Amino acid sequence: MANYLSEIVAAHRVAADSDERDVDELIAKAVRLPPTLGFAEALAARSAHGLAVIAEIKRRSPSRGDLDLDLDPADLARDYAAGGATCLSVLTDGPNFGGSSDDLVAAKAASGLPVLRKDFTVSRADVCDARLMGADAVLLIVAALDDGELIEMLGLSAVLGLSALVEVHDDAELDRAITAGARFVGVNQRDLHTFEVDHERAERMVAKLPAHVVAVAESGVRDAADAARLAAAGYQAVLVGETLVRAPDRTLAVKAMDGHPVGRRNVAGPKPAAWASGGRAGPGSAIGSVRRSIRARWGRDGR
Repeated sequence: MANYLSEIVAAHRVAADSDERDVDELIAKAVRLPPTLGFAEALAARSAHGLAVIAEIKRRSPSRGDLDLDLDPADLARDYAAGGATCLSVLTDGPNFGGSSDDLVAAKAASGLPVLRKDFTVSRADVCDARLMGADAVLLIVAALDDGELIEMLGLSAVLGLSALVEVHDDAELDRAITAGARFVGVNQRDLHTFEVDHERAERMVAKLPAHVVAVAESGVRDAADAARLAAAGYQAVLVGETLVRAPDRTLAVKAMDGHPVGRRNVAGPKPAAWASGGRAGPGSAIGSVRRSIRARWGRDGR
């Protein structure tokens, strides 16, 4: 069976290796932009009163083929916002998902909601590009990064004011994410190596998600019943793409998933040193070192 993730990530790494732009210049531009909207913060605030929905804009996927090649990202974003979506996720990968940075710009302008750049982040330039195109959050897939890259990109995201959604698929990846300092974690029920969906994965893994983490269940959310079940398990948000794009009434589809009571996660244990002080990188953490080095060079954070 094809290993989809490896193939896609390999193509993105080839593109990153051929990118001759000066990353220092990209960072310098990014840190001087106006503040981002608080993506993870918006989800946490909404979940105090009920499940938050991250509604996704995508035209196609390698697993499902064409979803809606002619969709208008601005119109779809407005439909999602009318249904009560807290945030948006926008695919910007062109070859595999038919997305672009223009889709993200249009969706954010039309809705005013915080937006995640959904793409395969493999370099510091990718993180900068997310900020420069107007995203409020960036996706970091643990399976696509080594530990050093994950820590570096978490630190850079923090400096640029981006929420970093750290995506995991199993317990080992979750351990890596928490050790690296992730405080915003998505459990993807779709195996990105095979693209098969395990509808019980998020519930199995919720017991290991620390209480201080903003937790998102991704993929395989088929209807309001799935959303309610995941909320009761302790997820503060669901990220839903195919179900909403295919829905005959996208606004009503979001409304049906929004606001379900969120159960309490009782996972104890200390917060990682990386986020030990008010969500900021701790002075002795690897993320803190990355963040301090960037701040020392450019003199400010992006938010």
